[in-house]
Amino acid sequence: MPTYQGSCQCGAVSWQAEADLSQPIACNCSRCQRLGAMLVFTPRSSFRLLTGEDQLSEYLFNRRVVHHYFCRTCGIESFAYGTLPDGAEIAALNVNCIEGIDPRVLTPTHYDGRSA
Repeated sequence: MPTYQGSCQCGAVSWQAEADLSQPIACNCSRCQRLGAMLVFTPRSSFRLLTGEDQLSEYLFNRRVVHHYFCRTCGIESFAYGTLPDGAEIAALNVNCIEGIDPRVLTPTHYDGRSA
Protein backbone atom coordinates (compact mmCIF):
# COMPACT_ATOMS: atom_id res chain seq x y z
CA MET A 1 0.00 0.00 0.00
CA PRO A 2 1.16 3.56 -0.61
CA THR A 3 2.35 5.68 2.29
CA TYR A 4 0.69 9.05 2.87
CA GLN A 5 1.44 12.05 5.06
CA GLY A 6 -1.39 13.81 6.86
CA SER A 7 -1.83 16.65 9.31
CA CYS A 8 -4.20 19.08 10.92
CA GLN A 9 -4.51 22.56 9.41
CA CYS A 10 -1.86 24.27 11.55
CA GLY A 11 0.61 21.37 11.31
CA ALA A 12 0.91 20.77 15.05
CA VAL A 13 -0.37 17.20 14.55
CA SER A 14 1.15 15.15 11.74
CA TRP A 15 1.14 11.49 10.86
CA GLN A 16 2.16 8.93 8.28
CA ALA A 17 0.10 5.91 7.22
CA GLU A 18 -0.01 3.17 4.66
CA ALA A 19 -3.52 3.20 3.23
CA ASP A 20 -5.69 2.22 0.30
CA LEU A 21 -7.64 5.26 -0.92
CA SER A 22 -9.74 3.31 -3.44
CA GLN A 23 -12.74 2.85 -1.12
CA PRO A 24 -13.33 6.01 0.92
CA ILE A 25 -16.40 6.29 3.11
CA ALA A 26 -18.70 9.29 3.56
CA CYS A 27 -20.70 8.75 6.75
CA ASN A 28 -23.83 10.61 7.80
CA CYS A 29 -23.53 10.06 11.56
CA SER A 30 -23.91 13.16 13.69
CA ARG A 31 -20.13 13.64 13.89
CA CYS A 32 -18.92 12.82 10.36
CA GLN A 33 -21.67 14.76 8.63
CA ARG A 34 -20.85 17.91 10.58
CA LEU A 35 -17.12 17.44 9.96
CA GLY A 36 -17.56 16.77 6.26
CA ALA A 37 -15.06 13.97 6.71
CA MET A 38 -14.25 11.39 4.07
CA LEU A 39 -12.61 8.39 5.68
CA VAL A 40 -10.39 5.48 4.81
CA PHE A 41 -9.45 2.81 7.30
CA THR A 42 -6.10 1.14 7.82
CA PRO A 43 -4.69 -1.21 10.45
CA ARG A 44 -3.44 0.70 13.48
CA SER A 45 -0.02 -0.88 12.90
CA SER A 46 0.12 0.96 9.53
CA PHE A 47 -0.39 4.36 11.21
CA ARG A 48 2.33 6.40 12.92
CA LEU A 49 1.75 9.66 14.75
CA LEU A 50 4.78 11.82 13.94
CA THR A 51 4.14 15.00 15.92
CA GLY A 52 1.61 16.53 18.23
CA GLU A 53 0.59 13.81 20.66
CA ASP A 54 0.61 16.48 23.37
CA GLN A 55 -1.58 18.71 21.15
CA LEU A 56 -4.46 16.23 20.86
CA SER A 57 -7.82 16.35 22.56
CA GLU A 58 -10.12 13.35 22.50
CA TYR A 59 -13.85 13.21 21.90
CA LEU A 60 -16.01 10.14 22.53
CA PHE A 61 -19.72 9.96 21.76
CA ASN A 62 -22.56 7.50 21.21
CA ARG A 63 -21.20 4.03 22.09
CA ARG A 64 -17.83 5.58 22.94
CA VAL A 65 -15.84 3.08 20.85
CA VAL A 66 -14.26 5.45 18.34
CA HIS A 67 -11.60 7.74 19.78
CA HIS A 68 -11.85 10.98 17.81
CA TYR A 69 -8.69 13.09 18.11
CA PHE A 70 -8.49 16.73 17.15
CA CYS A 71 -5.81 19.39 17.35
CA ARG A 72 -6.17 21.72 20.33
CA THR A 73 -4.90 24.64 18.26
CA CYS A 74 -6.83 24.48 14.97
CA GLY A 75 -9.59 22.02 15.89
CA ILE A 76 -9.11 19.71 12.90
CA GLU A 77 -9.78 15.99 13.34
CA SER A 78 -7.35 14.34 10.95
CA PHE A 79 -7.64 10.80 12.34
CA ALA A 80 -9.41 8.59 14.85
CA TYR A 81 -8.73 5.20 16.43
CA GLY A 82 -11.21 2.37 16.74
CA THR A 83 -11.58 -1.36 17.18
CA LEU A 84 -13.47 -3.61 14.79
CA PRO A 85 -15.92 -6.22 16.12
CA ASP A 86 -13.23 -8.90 15.64
CA GLY A 87 -10.88 -6.92 17.92
CA ALA A 88 -8.63 -5.56 15.16
CA GLU A 89 -7.35 -2.05 15.95
CA ILE A 90 -7.74 0.49 13.14
CA ALA A 91 -6.99 4.09 12.34
CA ALA A 92 -9.60 6.11 10.47
CA LEU A 93 -7.89 8.70 8.28
CA ASN A 94 -9.67 11.86 7.22
CA VAL A 95 -8.83 11.95 3.50
CA ASN A 96 -9.31 15.74 3.54
CA CYS A 97 -6.16 15.93 5.67
CA ILE A 98 -3.85 13.87 3.45
CA GLU A 99 -1.19 15.92 1.70
CA GLY A 100 -1.36 15.98 -2.10
CA ILE A 101 -4.79 14.32 -2.33
CA ASP A 102 -7.86 16.04 -3.76
CA PRO A 103 -10.75 14.15 -2.13
CA ARG A 104 -13.20 15.63 -4.66
CA VAL A 105 -11.86 13.31 -7.34
CA LEU A 106 -12.57 10.22 -5.22
CA THR A 107 -15.89 8.42 -5.25
CA PRO A 108 -16.90 7.62 -1.67
CA THR A 109 -19.29 4.91 -0.59
CA HIS A 110 -22.05 6.43 1.49
CA TYR A 111 -22.44 4.79 4.88
CA ASP A 112 -25.61 5.27 6.93
CA GLY A 113 -23.96 5.83 10.30
CA ARG A 114 -27.03 7.68 11.49
CA SER A 115 -28.99 4.40 11.54
CA ALA A 116 -26.14 2.15 12.74
